[in-house]
Amino acid sequence: MLTLDQSIAFGTLLFAFALFLWGRFRYDVVAMMALLAVTLTGLIPFDQAFSGFAHPAVITVAAVLVLSRALQNAGIVDVIVRLLSPLRGSETQQISSQAGLVAILSSFMNNVGALALMLPVALRNAYRDGYAPAKSLMPLAFASLLGGMVTLIGTPPNLIVAGFRETETGTPFGMFDFAPVGLAVAVAGLAFIIFVGPRLLSSDRRGATDDALDVGDYLAEARVQKSGKAWGKTVQEVEALVDGEARIVGLVQGTKRQVAPAASKKLHARHVLILEGEPDAIKELVDAGGLKLLNSEGLSAERLESDQVELAEAVIKPGSRLEGKTPTALTLRRDYGINLLGIARHGRRVHTRLGKIRLQIGDVLLLQGPSDTMASTLAELGCLPLAERSLTIGRPRRLLWAAVIFALAIAATVSNLLPAQVAFAAGAVGVVIAGIVRPTEIYESIDWPVIVLLGAMIPVGQALEVTGSAALVADGMVALGSNFAPVFMIALLLVGTMFISDAINNNATAVLMAPIGFELATRLEASPDPFLMAVAVGASCSFLTPIGHQSNTLVMAPGGYLFGDYWRLGLPLQVVIAVVAVPMIMLVWPL
Repeated sequence: MLTLDQSIAFGTLLFAFALFLWGRFRYDVVAMMALLAVTLTGLIPFDQAFSGFAHPAVITVAAVLVLSRALQNAGIVDVIVRLLSPLRGSETQQISSQAGLVAILSSFMNNVGALALMLPVALRNAYRDGYAPAKSLMPLAFASLLGGMVTLIGTPPNLIVAGFRETETGTPFGMFDFAPVGLAVAVAGLAFIIFVGPRLLSSDRRGATDDALDVGDYLAEARVQKSGKAWGKTVQEVEALVDGEARIVGLVQGTKRQVAPAASKKLHARHVLILEGEPDAIKELVDAGGLKLLNSEGLSAERLESDQVELAEAVIKPGSRLEGKTPTALTLRRDYGINLLGIARHGRRVHTRLGKIRLQIGDVLLLQGPSDTMASTLAELGCLPLAERSLTIGRPRRLLWAAVIFALAIAATVSNLLPAQVAFAAGAVGVVIAGIVRPTEIYESIDWPVIVLLGAMIPVGQALEVTGSAALVADGMVALGSNFAPVFMIALLLVGTMFISDAINNNATAVLMAPIGFELATRLEASPDPFLMAVAVGASCSFLTPIGHQSNTLVMAPGGYLFGDYWRLGLPLQVVIAVVAVPMIMLVWPL
């Protein structure tokens, strides 16, 4: 029979789980709702409600993100990518080199950051060598998750599990304590996604970068007429005639071309408007404004381009300021001088009511704007250009300082000279003092929704412990496997954590499952280490859905993947990992 506190704890957990699955609210908002629920109901004292934000795992995650930005700014990673990108070879050789590099980078920096560095290169290589991007992008995303399992700082679940071990036993996992199991799992997983993965992925998937954002059929030219309603009106007023479903994306006057004309720009008879939209919407705007439609047959995107103007395809990254906002509310033309010409979601172009669409992580945008500012604008908006990027090689001195600071932070952690959170926080301060990361970039480089998620969910995990809810789940698992060896319980815990991580954020999964794993070890009178290691591995295996991890979301539109494609490759990959991980855990971390 459940106590009242246990009922509240399980109810809060189920409610949060349902909201995570629903996706209506961002995961950090859901986490705060769960935190308030366990606090207001008295499961967690008021003075401990926000103690999670001071947790070593939260501090370390934030510091590692700053150091990841330093590595990018210094150009260390770009040098590696530059050396790799010209390499030619078979499809398998290309995928193996790209996935291997991402896995190595993910061991020491943010998973999404490592993937973002290689994504444009992978797209370019796929188009250059004639194979579908869908063959390589999902293996690339999965490689970023596999690589993160190898070290303490490779992925937040490892830090969470290490912090929980320190809380319960007084000693955290060390920097490379995850390496024996994580490396074996990563190697086996990489071999599977490189040699088997492309055969399981459909070659007919068309990503957003193939033709989903081709604007050739949606452009037209029209001249302003003195007798028409558009005469003397502003750009905004003319677009309002059709509720913004057709847009004025350019304005030509004589030999001058103006991209993204100001909304307050008044139109007159010397103006030729470049319109973008559905054919019906364009015709409606031409009729309503009394415009003269010019001979625009065969008009293509190149007509909008010049030496000063370019078209760019970019994917919305996690943490982007565009997430959850509509194009209308963003005022991209006014604030950034760019036009939004199209949106692709799940590899398919969004055709209707463009200005009313709420943008999501993974959406691919077709943007038009000045060439000299496009790169900086995309970075400011939090978008990743899906094209060969200009690599920043960085100054030798910055390269040296970044390498030295990062190495010192790792050395201080490995030698137990400093706790991980102190060592990497010191490293973060060091790269700022060295001028590798500007003070304004500190806060831009931190994924704040992840920080809020961790800080809020840690007390929720504590509520499972103090109410005896984690012990209750552990008792149930022990009863279920009473006739089996303890290795069965480790396998059950690993697989269960895997499937939960596929449905909700992997960090939240680690927070919730670590107490259960520890209680399970207590019930079996065994060492908690193999159980905590099973939780760490399982929480990083978010392979079955595009929402399980941000890396999966990031490649969905560029690769043109469907929801079921993740199962096709992810499910056998999870089987491979389970088969490798369980015996390795038992070997390295005996009961």
